[in-house]
Amino acid sequence: MRHNVRGRKLGRTSSHRRAMFRNQLSSLVDKERIRTTLEKAKELRPVAEKIVTQGKRGTIHARRLVRRWIEDRSLVKKLFDEIAPRFAERPGGYLRIVKLGPRLGDSAEMALLEFVEGPEAHAAPADAEATKKAAKPRAAKKGTKKKATQKRTSRKKAAASEDPAE
Repeated sequence: MRHNVRGRKLGRTSSHRRAMFRNQLSSLVDKERIRTTLEKAKELRPVAEKIVTQGKRGTIHARRLVRRWIEDRSLVKKLFDEIAPRFAERPGGYLRIVKLGPRLGDSAEMALLEFVEGPEAHAAPADAEATKKAAKPRAAKKGTKKKATQKRTSRKKAAASEDPAE
């Protein structure tokens, strides 16, 4: 029995697992959302949330602790200057896991790990309404489908009239 044994091994050695998490954390801070397997996402979320909590502290010591996980100084700066201030009033739960379904190759359950409050959450709501109104109408797409269907039927009719069997 596995009493009081935390964490998944994910089929890797401890050094490989740590390196994988470091790479995924860097990608998460850079892109603010990553697509990975559900098990990896569940293991990465606590580590990432601890790093965001350090980012909220904002001290030099916190930066040094974060540098243990994220090597790139520009990503550490982004974490402390852009990402952590978004969660200043939030006591925890900075990330969400969205299940995506099975992967085609090996049926591994895939998931999306993303920050709860994205960069678009801090944009002005008037800008969001303006972009919705500026969207292209759907009627233009329907017309192109009709034209493509008409071309196909005219080709079939032309091929039928040129049939050498007659």
